Amino acid sequence: MVGQLRSVVLDCPNPSELASFYEELLGAERLDGDDDTWVVIVTNGTRVAFQLAPEYEPPTFPDPRGSQQFHLDVLVDDVEEAEPKVLALGAKPLRREDDDQFRVYADPVGHTFCLMWLT
Repeated sequence: MVGQLRSVVLDCPNPSELASFYEELLGAERLDGDDDTWVVIVTNGTRVAFQLAPEYEPPTFPDPRGSQQFHLDVLVDDVEEAEPKVLALGAKPLRREDDDQFRVYADPVGHTFCLMWLT
């Protein structure tokens, strides 16, 4: 082993606002000591950090030039119950295929994430 994963970091135009979205989505807790350029939340022992990127441009999904590069999978018990909640938080639906086991969304600044469920 070379090292251990410390954090997953998302670039964004406003770290505090995006951290608030993910706090609600994941039931996470914000760590103290953050500022306008760096905010960290913890969910199930995993650190997710939000880093100020003034020139941030959201990814395109689907991107005709290649893959989406990175996304988060969020496991839910009932997608029909979870979907209205993520939309109320500011997520935007990107793809919904009822015969799949996931639905694709963008967070308020365009990062993709999936709601997944087990059948």
